[in-house]
Amino acid sequence: MNEHYTTQMDAARQGIITPQMETVARKEHRPPEEIRSLVAEGKVAICANKRHVCLDPNGVGSMLRTKINVNLGVSRDCKDYDVEMKKVMAAVGMGAEAIMDLSSHGDTTAFRRKLTAECPAMIGTVPVYDSVIHYQRDLATLSAKDFIDVIRLHAEDGVDFVTLHCGITRKTIEQIRKHKRKMNIVSRGGSLVFAWMCMTGGENPFYEYYDEILEICREYDVTISLGDACRPGCLADAGDVCQIEELVRLGELTKRAWEKDVQVMVEGPGHMALDQIDANMKIQQSICMGAPFYVLGPLVTDIAPGYDHITSAIGGAMAAAAGAAFLCYVTPAEHLALPNVEDVKQGIIASKIAAHAADIAKHIPHARDIDDRMADARQRLDWEGQWECAIDPETAKAIRDDRSPEHEDTCSMCGKFCAVRSMNKALSGEYIDIL
Repeated sequence: MNEHYTTQMDAARQGIITPQMETVARKEHRPPEEIRSLVAEGKVAICANKRHVCLDPNGVGSMLRTKINVNLGVSRDCKDYDVEMKKVMAAVGMGAEAIMDLSSHGDTTAFRRKLTAECPAMIGTVPVYDSVIHYQRDLATLSAKDFIDVIRLHAEDGVDFVTLHCGITRKTIEQIRKHKRKMNIVSRGGSLVFAWMCMTGGENPFYEYYDEILEICREYDVTISLGDACRPGCLADAGDVCQIEELVRLGELTKRAWEKDVQVMVEGPGHMALDQIDANMKIQQSICMGAPFYVLGPLVTDIAPGYDHITSAIGGAMAAAAGAAFLCYVTPAEHLALPNVEDVKQGIIASKIAAHAADIAKHIPHARDIDDRMADARQRLDWEGQWECAIDPETAKAIRDDRSPEHEDTCSMCGKFCAVRSMNKALSGEYIDIL
């Protein structure tokens, strides 16, 4: 690390273009100076802990390619770290730019260190989860210092970004009781902070000791992902007082972080009807001054357990087109179970489709190039060329092979009625044989 700067934001504000900025600029087809300027403003975050030496850096910002995060980690009921590591490497192979370790059981330190030692994707964690596991003590017995010490531990282990639920305070307790949400708080980290405040009578330690947290993040260049504890867990709670007031506080915390040269992302909904998504993205951009928005979904209906990768992709495409920068994938197992390897694949593919569709809508440089190559391959009935462009070539090939046509220049749906085949022959003056 260059001794003349502490964080990517600090470097950017000094006019220094770091190696990470160079890498991001190359990937995004942007001039390095433009990336530096966006990092300096806080509109792009390059999550890059100084200790994560195997990182392949990426930028997160609404004017860049939409990035995908994959949540993984063991639980008490599913505790095989080898299986989780297979999911991690499969996710990276499918193009995920970030992995969040949400483990809530076992030797979390060893797994986290393995991730930052071997995984080239950005690594994120939620330290409040790990506090109970690390100390092997119930929530109410932990002190504010205990929580802060775990943040430092994660920073020392090379974690690139941490989700911290800094935006709820003791005032939130009364709001939740007064406004009678259908789903109360569905954020796991948010519910733990809320419960700790209720049991101890203390203020949210992540809010009360925010300045101390900023010093840790500045030292290691850890990006803060400001968690939305009050994100809506059902359509009925979307856009309510609890969600919006927390967002206002997250805007204040964003400004305080930037004053210390600490990079920030802001987390968002959650469950939200289609007609509210665009406005929600614009409100966040205004309140949080263009800080990258990181959304879970949004899930646009509450009634699709088993298919929430689809409800999430619909909302995610709309959110990213309206300015969200980072999509947290949702799998078919959402609301039901820890995802298995196939669930992870389905979640990633759905999120990548959503992200890519949004990038095309936003006219991100070169986003549509691969679609144009696919169109060329289809026009030529070039199946190998189509596999090269497909987001999931294995599945595409398997479907065609399972229902292979009599004639190679057709598919088993249209056969010789194929419009592409007929047009190619007609335009070249050939006889069009159908029967």
